[in-house]
Amino acid sequence: MKAFFDASDVRLDEFEQLCSQSVSLGDYPRATHVESNVVIYEGAALRAVLDEREAEQELLSELNTCLRSGPGVLVIRNMYDDHTVIDASTELFKDIVREERERGFGLGDHFGNNERIWNSFQKVCVKDPKTFVAYYGNPLLGLVATAWLGPFYQITAQVNNVKPGSKAQSPHRDYHLGFQAEEDVIRFPAPIQVMSQYLTLQGAVAHTNMPVESGPTLLLPFSQQYPPGYMAYMHSEFVDFFNTNCVQLPLQKGDGLFFSPALFHGAGTNQSSSDRMANLLQISSAFGRSMETIDTQCMINAVYPVLLDMKRGSGIKDCFLNDILTAIAEGYSFPTNLDTDPPKGGYAPIPEKQLVLRAIEDLWPPEKLRNSLAEYAERRRA
Repeated sequence: MKAFFDASDVRLDEFEQLCSQSVSLGDYPRATHVESNVVIYEGAALRAVLDEREAEQELLSELNTCLRSGPGVLVIRNMYDDHTVIDASTELFKDIVREERERGFGLGDHFGNNERIWNSFQKVCVKDPKTFVAYYGNPLLGLVATAWLGPFYQITAQVNNVKPGSKAQSPHRDYHLGFQAEEDVIRFPAPIQVMSQYLTLQGAVAHTNMPVESGPTLLLPFSQQYPPGYMAYMHSEFVDFFNTNCVQLPLQKGDGLFFSPALFHGAGTNQSSSDRMANLLQISSAFGRSMETIDTQCMINAVYPVLLDMKRGSGIKDCFLNDILTAIAEGYSFPTNLDTDPPKGGYAPIPEKQLVLRAIEDLWPPEKLRNSLAEYAERRRA
């Protein structure tokens, strides 16, 4: 693999070849069947394995292979075989939606004019700890997360309730690099672009029955194997290929869908007369964290007058300014509180670094930046 991808590396013919592969059920002995190149497991069969240490390790390897070098996507039918906890959680979601609508929350919905709960994970935990424990204590959730991320992972979740008539998403890859513009992605070394998919597991738990006409997730098996995919998914020829070749599986209430964040996918159009509700799981590796906590506000406020004097004097080279602000300011939008700091005009809120760049460009006085940074930090607080 080369150190950096460039435009010449984005080739549809190579992508087509990868996506033309077929899944062999023999490679996944614990699966029940394969449907449209998606590996299907039965929840009861997986639960039966969990008490057998050797069999569980073999299953972890099988699930990892499926997500990594296989089709990149799997479904666990009846992941929640008792719908009591699903129904109780659904009612909690509806309560939270009503409460947040009154407070003006639920903004920044990627999918259109639907009902969104940012951080449903924490909100349900606080509102009804008993239901939360029953829901997230599902051993199959821990099984898949461990298979992809190892121990010490961190769960986050967002509920999306898609209304009838809501249109499909454009195909995309997900967090991290899937939330960045192509001109930013190309600046990341090629190995980092490939590696980033191993930092996150995408999942969804169906809270309603999802027939195909309701628009369950459109999927392109094997597309996660394409190395420059984070640069490619926005290109029109890749979008056309996705739209022609993607697959769509109906889900039943209680089913779980899991896939690599690098898999090309997108929510489908809801052509039914019913809502389509899912709890979208985004599970993160323990390794995406620094060793020490840094007070970036303190450092920026200390340095800003020096930078301002330089700007007003002989000026500052863009490269110098970029390097110093990258060192002391948050250049990345996440993690944040998406209720109070929602994405506007894209997938990601404005990061701290961009705020400081604007201040220097417009020659803000230090007190104005100090106040803006305090407001920024308050928006991002959990």
